[in-house]
Parts: sequence; C-alpha cells; structure tokens
Amino acid sequence: MIFSYVLRRLIILAVSILVASAVLFLLLRLLPGDPANALVSIGADPEQIEAARRQVGSDLPLPQQFIQFAGGLMRFDFGNSFISRTPVLPEIGARLSVTVPLTLGAFLLAVVLAVPLGIIAAVRKARWYGGLIAVVSQLGIAVPVFWIGILLVTLFAVQLRLLPSGGFPARGWQRPEAAITALILPIVTVALVMAASLIRYVRAATLDVLGSDYLRTARALGASFSEALVRHGIRNGAVPVISILGIELASTLLGAVVVERVFSLPGLGSMLLLGIEQRDYPTVQAVLFISTLLVLLVGFAADILQRLVDPRLRGVIGSRP
Repeated sequence: MIFSYVLRRLIILAVSILVASAVLFLLLRLLPGDPANALVSIGADPEQIEAARRQVGSDLPLPQQFIQFAGGLMRFDFGNSFISRTPVLPEIGARLSVTVPLTLGAFLLAVVLAVPLGIIAAVRKARWYGGLIAVVSQLGIAVPVFWIGILLVTLFAVQLRLLPSGGFPARGWQRPEAAITALILPIVTVALVMAASLIRYVRAATLDVLGSDYLRTARALGASFSEALVRHGIRNGAVPVISILGIELASTLLGAVVVERVFSLPGLGSMLLLGIEQRDYPTVQAVLFISTLLVLLVGFAADILQRLVDPRLRGVIGSRP
C-alpha cells in the first residue's frame, strides 16, 4: 500500500543523505590545500599550522574525520565560521529566509504562467497564438537568467523607478513590505526562465493526452471537449509534469546563486560564493549539505505526489510483495 511505499522511500532518502554526505566529505578533502590554512597567516611557523590543524580536526585520520563530520551533521552542528567565529547554522537560517521565499515564489509564479499557457499552446497549436507561445517559450530557454534580470532592473528600477534594483532590508522580514518589494524582480526573473521550460513540458503532456484513447472514448460517450479534458486529461497529463516540477524546483534552488548575485541578495548562494572566496571551510561544507538535503527532499515529495495523483501507480505499489 501507499504507506509501505512511503516507508521504503524514507529509507531510500536516509541512505541517499548518507551517501551524499560521504561524497561531499570526500570531495572536499580531495581539494588541494588544508582547511587549517584559512586560520593562519602567510609565513606562519609549523607550530601555528599544527595548532590550526588540531583546531579544525584535519590532523586526524580520514575515517575519524568522517565520524566527526557525520556526527555533526546528525546534530545539525556545522561548526563555527573561520571568518566570523560564530556558528554556521544560524547564519544559514538567516540566508534561507531569503533563498526559500525567492525559490518558492518563483516556482509558484512559473506554474501559474506555464500550466495554462502550455495547455493553450497544445489545444490551439494550429492557431497563431498557440504557435507564438511555443516559439516564445523556446526563446526563453535560450536566454540567460542574468540577462533577463539585467533587463528587468533597467526597465523597472532604472527607467520607471517602480522597484529597487537590488539588496535586501537589513531588518529582513521584520519589514515584510520592504522584503517583498525587494524580492519582486528576482522572483519574476527566475519565474520567466522556469516558465519557459515548463511550458514545453506541459504542452507535450497535453498533446499526449489529446491523442489518447480514453479522451476519445469520453468524447464518444457525450462529454464535451473541455469536460473530457478537465475530468480525464489533466490528471493523466499531470503525472509526467510533476516529476519535471520537482526537477525545476531543485535546479532553481541550486541556481539561485546567479540571481542572488545579480540582485545583491544575502541568500544561500551568496553565502556559498563568499565562503569559497574566503576559504571558509565550515561555511562551504554546511551550505553544500543543506542544499543537497533540500534537493533530496524535493525529489522525495515529487515522487510521493506522483503516486497520490495517478491511481495506476498506486495499483502498482499495492501489487508489490
């Protein structure tokens, strides 16, 4: 049943997190240089370097380092930043308060735009506006997200002076109107690029539905075209689109670094870039792990949602031993 499937998926999710943690640990240790070098100045003597290695734990054997690393992850203890000397986790929480609203807002706006436009592009493919939607969506995929951001800033911030060109209020969401205003242009920028991609998938899924036997059967039984499409077509067409939505949401979360750079937003992506520039090892490690965890959770949610939407998949689940 669905409960047993969810339980299996949870086990797979836990194993995936463990494997991702191990891969992250190994990749960071394969990078040239010692993380302790970020704590010492140029020309430091061997005693200072050794003391720094003991402080960050890089003097320990690799298996022991991984045990400490995994233990810290289980407690959500990512250590202290080499630069600010403060715990990394509260800083990540503050940065997520920018990245998560940006990602979710762009995702919701893209879905609102892409679903009806994709359906129109499929149902009215022989009309000029159906073809225009398909062409514009294809062009939207080819346009870099930072270029769209620059165009929106030039139009709405520089020329019309309706919205800020970048930045985020120092008090954050304590001033919600200022925070929302600061995120409007970044959200629209990401949503336009995401919607261009989603329109193609929605259009393709709708075309498959339009050529299906069950839709023709519903029409033969007296249902109107719109009634047959709404009652029988949308649910079946939604199944492949849901998996794409999960991929798009995850890629948007990971790709937010570009938009945050364009609009000078203090989000998770900016924190990662700053950590890399400053060789702040705990910060880079924590941001990569949190990003990986969020992507895995998005994939898990999309997979469960597919089973809930499609009765055929629920039947397959129930028939398994």
